[in-house]
Amino acid sequence: MKIDRLLGILAALLRRDKVTAPFLAEKFEVSRRTISRDIEALCMAGIPIVTEQGRNGGISIAPGYTLPKQLLTEEELSAILSGIRGIDSISPSSHQAALEEKLSPQNKEPSPLLIDLASHYKDSLTEKIFLLRQAIEDSFLVTFRYYSEKGESLRRVEPYHIVFQWNNWYLLAWCTEKQDFRMFKLSRLWELRPAGAAFSPRKVPEEKLDFEKTWQENYRLEALFESRVKYRLIEEYGPTCFSTEPDGRLKVSIDFTFYSSMLSWVLSFGDSAEVLSPPELQKDLKNIGKFFTEQYKKQDS
Repeated sequence: MKIDRLLGILAALLRRDKVTAPFLAEKFEVSRRTISRDIEALCMAGIPIVTEQGRNGGISIAPGYTLPKQLLTEEELSAILSGIRGIDSISPSSHQAALEEKLSPQNKEPSPLLIDLASHYKDSLTEKIFLLRQAIEDSFLVTFRYYSEKGESLRRVEPYHIVFQWNNWYLLAWCTEKQDFRMFKLSRLWELRPAGAAFSPRKVPEEKLDFEKTWQENYRLEALFESRVKYRLIEEYGPTCFSTEPDGRLKVSIDFTFYSSMLSWVLSFGDSAEVLSPPELQKDLKNIGKFFTEQYKKQDS
């Protein structure tokens, strides 16, 4: 949903000195054009956003903005959301006045909202967070059904932290099945209930509490692109993202946080891209090609 994404983008800008449009597009799984429209909407709402072009360019909050660049509390996130909620129905001047009041450090009055995300699972999300906060405070185990790319499974965990990152809420918990700390996306977590047993809290390793590091780039794409798609590479990653090979093709090295985002991005270029690495991406592309070949053979017959 748009409001959820605007909230996530604003939180990201407040936590970092500078980000790029492609970086935000991957994190929120939307197009760069969508991110550009979102940035324009935030500017209309009175947020002083600066965009810089070039090799070291990016998107940032204007220097001197008074809201501290720190990890936002749930109350602050709710207050910001209340400010940008009317972005499509209020005049720009009203946006600015409302947001200045909401975001002012002098405004100490707490938001009356605990969670107020405009999404299709808003009510269930509020219930999940309420139950998980109680479980964390009282140190009791919870169970839930979890859905991921690997399928679905029943989990029994010790909950420790609720995290808002990149437009979504997550639970950091100790999984009794995996015997390790895991991050669970709340929108994929259903049938949540107390397990009827308490646990003795264990110390969470410092590296597990570095939530920014959890979402750092983990996959590096090395690929060759036909010159006819140069415009897209420049539009999405800038004119310095590639080098020109002797045969005229463009060699690119780009880092991705999510494997699925990398796969989708490469597929969007069709036969204009040749992947050099990682090997697992080459294998998956071959399998996808075989699948489509067989599908169309069936139709022809």
